[in-house]
Amino acid sequence: MGFDVNTLAVLAGGLSAVLVGFIWYSPMVFGRVWMALARLNPVQVEEGKKKIPLMAFLGFSTAVILSWVLQQFIFSWGVKDLGGAMELGFWIWLGFMVPVLITPVLWEQKSFKYFVINAGYWLVSTLVIAGIVSVWI
Repeated sequence: MGFDVNTLAVLAGGLSAVLVGFIWYSPMVFGRVWMALARLNPVQVEEGKKKIPLMAFLGFSTAVILSWVLQQFIFSWGVKDLGGAMELGFWIWLGFMVPVLITPVLWEQKSFKYFVINAGYWLVSTLVIAGIVSVWI
């Protein structure tokens, strides 16, 4: 089962998730709180800065996969409008992402606030991607 993929829409969806992430996890939004909750120390943060191009590329790559899968779902389920895409994006987030994202709270002693920040990012990213790929089908 499949259809002709709109490559531009899938790439735009992937890029949108990276952009949302840069904003979401910036120090002016949730970055400082998230780093503290993730228990990252200043040395780890500085080491991580050296890897930003690689991490951005890998984040983009995984977001492209999400974009492609969302486009497949939207097409397969016959979603015809932005509202339907938002609903589908929400249910995919709730059913597939939330169970995975809650695991660090349950088993790794991460705080619920840590979960909320990460889950919020994925909700926004999933909805943005669903919106982008739905209008280009």
